Amino acid sequence: MSQLAPSPTRTRIKICGLTREEDVDAAVSAGADAIGFVLYPKSPRAVTPARAAELAKRLPPFITPVLLFVNASAMEIGATCAMIPGATAQFHGDESPQDCLNATDNGARPYLRAARIPLGDDAQAFDLVKYAHDYSNAQAILLDAHVDGYGGGGKTFNWSLLPPSVSAHLVLSGGLTSANVGDGITSIRPRCKTLAVDVSSGVEAVDAQGKPLKGIKDPEKIRQFVAAVRAADR
Repeated sequence: MSQLAPSPTRTRIKICGLTREEDVDAAVSAGADAIGFVLYPKSPRAVTPARAAELAKRLPPFITPVLLFVNASAMEIGATCAMIPGATAQFHGDESPQDCLNATDNGARPYLRAARIPLGDDAQAFDLVKYAHDYSNAQAILLDAHVDGYGGGGKTFNWSLLPPSVSAHLVLSGGLTSANVGDGITSIRPRCKTLAVDVSSGVEAVDAQGKPLKGIKDPEKIRQFVAAVRAADR
């Protein structure tokens, strides 16, 4: 009897920074695994907890709402998460390992911890192995580029300078588009347990002058991004 060929690795996909019903629906239709809502008031993509809860109600089963926080109090995080059953928290500020545990009922609620990777050659100096060890209670470590401010800046860091082996689930973020996500998957996947990807600015609509409309997604860009990830998986 011939053996079945191993199935290809499936990269999980999160579409982040959603603010509208039609964008949530477009991400679900395209095949996203998770939907991200930004609860950081200073972000141009920010929504209130009540708005995030309203949008999350549109999600069908098995698609995860992810709530992005930046240096919020444990009380605020707990209250927001209570409004959105099944949500995963994402910490994108200066939260310590203990802060993350305090805000997630000692880790009972799953959470992601963002690692802000320096741009350029400085990426090599970031000790991702130690960072993943320090935040070993996190469901995954999200890799984003270190820029001024918080919440993600849509910049790409040098993937090739990351350590060759990290004992953690990783989520690649930062400046991803349908044009480069395949290269990112190829570069990062061999270095970790599993890999997911997270996109925001790379699937946003633009105005008549070509400027991005932050928080407003383009359904065709979402479809193209998901297609590019699936192509990389094959």
